[in-house]
Amino acid sequence: MLSSLGHLLSHRLRRWIPEPFVFAVVLTLLVGVVAMLVTEAGFTQVTQDWYRGFWMLLEFGMQMVLILATGFAIALSPPASALIDRLARLARTPGAVYVVVLIAGGLFNLVSWGWTVLAAVLGRELARRVPGVDYAYLIACVYISGQPWVGGASSSIPLLLNTEGNFLIESGVLASTIPTSETLGSSLNLAYVAMYFLTLPLLMFLMRPRGEGVRTLDELRDPEQREAGSVAHEAESMSIDGRSLADRLNNGAWLQTAIGLIALWVVARHFWTQGFSIDLNIMIFLFIALGLLAHRSPMRYGLAMKRACANAYGIVFQYPFYAGIMGIMMFSGLGAQISLWLADGASLETLPLIAQFAGAVVNFAIPSAGGEWAVIGPSLTETALSLSAHLSAEEQQAYVARIALAVAYGETSTNLLQPFFLLAVLPVMGAGVIVHARDVMGYLVLPFLLVYSLTALLVSVVPI
Repeated sequence: MLSSLGHLLSHRLRRWIPEPFVFAVVLTLLVGVVAMLVTEAGFTQVTQDWYRGFWMLLEFGMQMVLILATGFAIALSPPASALIDRLARLARTPGAVYVVVLIAGGLFNLVSWGWTVLAAVLGRELARRVPGVDYAYLIACVYISGQPWVGGASSSIPLLLNTEGNFLIESGVLASTIPTSETLGSSLNLAYVAMYFLTLPLLMFLMRPRGEGVRTLDELRDPEQREAGSVAHEAESMSIDGRSLADRLNNGAWLQTAIGLIALWVVARHFWTQGFSIDLNIMIFLFIALGLLAHRSPMRYGLAMKRACANAYGIVFQYPFYAGIMGIMMFSGLGAQISLWLADGASLETLPLIAQFAGAVVNFAIPSAGGEWAVIGPSLTETALSLSAHLSAEEQQAYVARIALAVAYGETSTNLLQPFFLLAVLPVMGAGVIVHARDVMGYLVLPFLLVYSLTALLVSVVPI
């Protein structure tokens, strides 16, 4: 039943879902028109807001390129291959592959959402080693495994609320920070994380494609691209004689090991002095350190990075368009206006559901939890404080934390309906393969409905 429904949705939606770039262009025009209709911004201001925002995610986009490339480079190393060999023993059937990827990917994302790339690498390798795996469906499983990130160590909104002098404190909306014990360590968040691991692997196992409709990795390979040999073999073929100065520097382990150990020391010192403070920059630096040590020579690491960077083009040119949409939402006042409309007439009981819905809707235009909270967070927080004015200070803080988590959960749920962050998965899993976002998105509809419905129940009834 579920398998047939999943196949039907995938088949039907392939005819309606365009490529991610088309999605970005249509959304740009739509948000621009809506901004002109409901705010005082005219055409000139909206276009200037778009241009102003266009450059806001350059740092973030480069971080995404680097975390994909450095993570993929690690996966091309001998130690990673050996680790994947061991994991492959746990997944000898297609159904087991989907479950292993969902559980392992979920655990990776609790550490950092950037670790989705590790789930992508694991998924691709398991698809290569286990016969009968539907590759488009496996990509959907990898993408779904990113859902727990919002309840993990890199969750943007809880970390921002715990940051001294954050914009809510500077603007006078909040008097003090909200510790992560009230957000990430709350009963609500623990229930959210448990919900993922108890339901999504089971759902995707039951939905798995079977029979003649299965399309494997080998069947989807691009016939014009031949399978590349190992990085070590390619590096060896580029040597002159093995004895020249150039060869000794290119293939020597001492130089790369030294710089790798120094980089690892920098990472270790960061965690020693800052505690478990994790962000994209330190994650990228850790990946670089591990990649340098795993590949052992500059030539091998350079070749691995060359392969890893080859498919990051989608991020390079599409992220600025989403940043432009974010600029329109922020600078025209459209985002704040939407949150005010939604919060109007809310009660203490309904505001969490409204906040979840707001997070889900605005995410289409601002696919960044931190950026979205900057736009709709102030008005929702003020509404939460007003509705909970009769409660104690501790209860008020807990209620604001609930609203913030509701926004975060809503924001993450609609990642399943739009292809923005799929750009973080396809560069790895789509390398040398003929597969498109539309082949994957249909499998995400039922998981979205399950996640959104169960999360709405959680934010309504589970104590903070």
